[in-house]
Amino acid sequence: MNGGDEVVAAPVGPPQPLDWKFSQIFGERTAGEEVQEVDIISAIEFDKTGDHLATGDRGGRVVLFERTDIKDHGVSRRDLERMDHPISRHPEFRYKTEFQSHEPEFDYLKSLEIEEKINKIRWCQRANGALFLLSTNDKTIKFWKVQEKKVKKISEMNLDPSKALGNGSIASSSNSSSPKLCLENGGSPDRSYNYLGNDFSFPPGGLPSLRLPVVVTSQETNLMARCRRVYAHAHDYHINSISTNSDGETFISADDLRINLWNLQISNQSFNIVDVKPANMEDLTEVITSAEFHPTHCNMLAYSSSKGSIRLIDLRQSALCDSHAKLFEEPEAPGSRSFFTEIIASISDIKFAKDGRYILSRDYMTLKLWDITMDSGPVAMFQVHEYLRPKLCDLYENDSIFDKFECCLSGDGLRVSTGSYSNLFRVFGCSAGSTEATTLEASKNPMRRQVQTPSRPSRSLSSITRVVRRGAETPGIDANGNSFDFTTKLLHLAWHPTENSIACAAANSLYMYYA
Repeated sequence: MNGGDEVVAAPVGPPQPLDWKFSQIFGERTAGEEVQEVDIISAIEFDKTGDHLATGDRGGRVVLFERTDIKDHGVSRRDLERMDHPISRHPEFRYKTEFQSHEPEFDYLKSLEIEEKINKIRWCQRANGALFLLSTNDKTIKFWKVQEKKVKKISEMNLDPSKALGNGSIASSSNSSSPKLCLENGGSPDRSYNYLGNDFSFPPGGLPSLRLPVVVTSQETNLMARCRRVYAHAHDYHINSISTNSDGETFISADDLRINLWNLQISNQSFNIVDVKPANMEDLTEVITSAEFHPTHCNMLAYSSSKGSIRLIDLRQSALCDSHAKLFEEPEAPGSRSFFTEIIASISDIKFAKDGRYILSRDYMTLKLWDITMDSGPVAMFQVHEYLRPKLCDLYENDSIFDKFECCLSGDGLRVSTGSYSNLFRVFGCSAGSTEATTLEASKNPMRRQVQTPSRPSRSLSSITRVVRRGAETPGIDANGNSFDFTTKLLHLAWHPTENSIACAAANSLYMYYA
């Protein structure tokens, strides 16, 4: 320092661990209440603004929620923070509407029942105040438009409304009930709808003029969900992923062996861009498990496989992208192979970071973060189920080893999250030097079973810093020191695109947390 004039900046360390708090619950169960299979949530997705949230369930329904805490002031939460405006409430959502997206079907050619369960939901670009989204079950993708429409009513009738029984109920909405049987000249066999009955009398001299009914638009509005297009008969195997493109015009759908490219406006034609089906099915060694478009480059997409690899492909290279631009996989440690190696290596979900630089993948045991510019191995790895390794035999027997857990990244890319058993979910810090490893429970008291466990120190492998974060590894207990419950599993969760807020599904209940 020269005369005390020079100021040395303090080194900027990793962000502090977040303090998570309960925000809301939708579909709360009373103690001992049995959960209906059709009510179990099977998909969660925020839109790009974070103002709307969609969930799908096993009964084929899509439920929409809208954010309410930003409407009170007329400006966004971020703008209020910039103006140093006091914000007294945490992010809040309310029920907006719901609709039946899919119905159970039967494939007569294959003698196969097709479940109505919603596998994935993806939001599309908004237009003219309407919301657009894609939803899919195992075989059929649907494009939905949700819009507020003004209710139309019939007015200026000759009849006195007080005497015209049933008139209000017929004319109150554009969605009237089933049509009534009518006779000639507008009569009706139903006494309540026979307006010119014995109790009706014309005024002396007759009616001065005949006023025809007029349809008027009232100020009341109804939310209408309309299926605009159906994309069907393009997949022989179950659809596991759909992903919208940044160009706003196209999307992909993936099943076990193929990925198809669609135009949103064309429902009767798609292009097969990836096909891993061998000429002889006996030679099949891996299947596609998840696929997603790059968030900003419309020509790039990534897909994962059951062998634990991720392939990045470029649509500009060829029409059929059988050859990948980059392959991301972690080499198998020598001597570690067992009967379960390939099963637990299978990737159940992949997500691009918001900037498109990183890919987050979830396999049964771990979360891995990959840098798309480096294909030598993951830049960070987070142990989620390491404590279950001694129990793999039991997990195989009860099929839990095949559970498909989703993963998500925060909008700022500093944290990642995924679900686990006993309705728990984990949040890890992924910035350099971070030791954040929080375990939360999907309940009104998320920290109830929290036990801080020491994280392992970072270690450098070759030129890449690989961070390994672990929890407790005692067999029979989870990372919190509690006995685990395989029947309650948190498979689906989503991180708000701009704030530290997480929505997660525990059976039929939707829990929301903020930090």
